[in-house]
Amino acid sequence: MNKRHKKNLEQIDREKRYVLNEAVQLLSQLAGAKFDESIDVAIRLGVDPKQTDQGVRGVVGLPHGTGKTIRVAVFAKGAKADEAKTAGADLTGADDLAEKVLGGFIDFDKVVATPDMMAQVGKLGKVLGPRGLMPNPKLGTVTMDVAKAVKELKAGKVEFRIDKAGIVHAAIGKKSFAAEKIRENARVLIDAIIKAKPTGAKGVYLRSITLSSTMGPGIKVDTQEFIQTA
Repeated sequence: MNKRHKKNLEQIDREKRYVLNEAVQLLSQLAGAKFDESIDVAIRLGVDPKQTDQGVRGVVGLPHGTGKTIRVAVFAKGAKADEAKTAGADLTGADDLAEKVLGGFIDFDKVVATPDMMAQVGKLGKVLGPRGLMPNPKLGTVTMDVAKAVKELKAGKVEFRIDKAGIVHAAIGKKSFAAEKIRENARVLIDAIIKAKPTGAKGVYLRSITLSSTMGPGIKVDTQEFIQTA
């Protein structure tokens, strides 16, 4: 354990559940690494991921983005490909792009596709699926309005998804962000997860919330301020 991490641990009450504003303020005061760390949130939910009616997944636009440059690839042809380029897409293509992906090219963070391209994109499932890159109409990434999809992803629209342990992990900013921006991003994400509560979920839905930076210790957040809406 290095001196910075030890000092940071000493500033945190490991048994305390901080209200969100306190947690964010504390997080911003901790000593950072030599790079601009990501700020992450881990939300443990009272659901059983193995049950088909208890999945939690969705998208939400963070008001201040994540601080990360998002590279967007768009599967589209003709005018739609041109629209995507104008909107800021980093890569556009059809069969040619599919061939590159099959060959191991994955130099992008998000994928958008027009509906007519899904037969081709579907063949890339073994490559895109495990990386969480498969376009999905429910998430707004299979659409004819490719320009809107690209702009939203570039601006900070993020996907959240429960893992096998019943936890949602998401990046909500950078250490360099003002505390207020981190707090607003966190609240927007938590509210979206609350709204995505599956009907099959029983008992306490929000089990725990933990904030942390890439190299920093976790700070536990009191879920009580969100319970009334959960």
